[in-house]
Amino acid sequence: MISIQNLSKVYRTKTIETTALNNINLDVKKGEFLSIMGPSGCGKSTLLNIMGLLDEPSKGSVEIDGQSISNYNSKSTARFRNQKLGFIFQSFHLIPDLNILDNVELPLLYAKVGRKERRQRSEQALESVGLKNRMRHFPSQLSGGQKQRVAIARAIVGKPAIILADEPTGNLDSAMGNEVMEILLRLNKVMDTTIVMVTHDASMAGKTNRLVRLYDGTQIQ
Repeated sequence: MISIQNLSKVYRTKTIETTALNNINLDVKKGEFLSIMGPSGCGKSTLLNIMGLLDEPSKGSVEIDGQSISNYNSKSTARFRNQKLGFIFQSFHLIPDLNILDNVELPLLYAKVGRKERRQRSEQALESVGLKNRMRHFPSQLSGGQKQRVAIARAIVGKPAIILADEPTGNLDSAMGNEVMEILLRLNKVMDTTIVMVTHDASMAGKTNRLVRLYDGTQIQ
């Protein structure tokens, strides 16, 4: 589902050059649940952003579901991202002025799905994470664990082939973190969704199919 070859990422300013990733080679199979670990600043989130087409490599190639996006323009990239990828972030990124149902509907709105279908699919996504009874609530009325479940519902509502999760349990206590992790594991097993997760938590990484470690931008495992 994801193939990365000889990938490097360098950030440059007028006075300094910083290598965020150095010669990464990685294949993620369909239906795999892969975790990426490493110390802060090692390039984990940079790698995830490149997988998610939110950033571009300085060198090397990225293929998603057999397609190279190197020649895509910004509009084509955004369309491909909307169709193929779902994102879960540590800080939830919910829109506070929208209720939960409207937050979950957003990817379908961008995909120009009709209103009736948007509503049905969003309600189903919220039901799958146990929050259908809260769909009229606003983010400020939810706990951290509930907000992350909303973020998962938003990530899966478009039925993406791949979910990219950046520290999805990082802002949660252990009980809520385990609850969120169980939802991700169920998605992976039942829906055969490919998941790549960045985490600092070794216990969470231990529940996934495979672990990749980064150190100073280099893949060491």
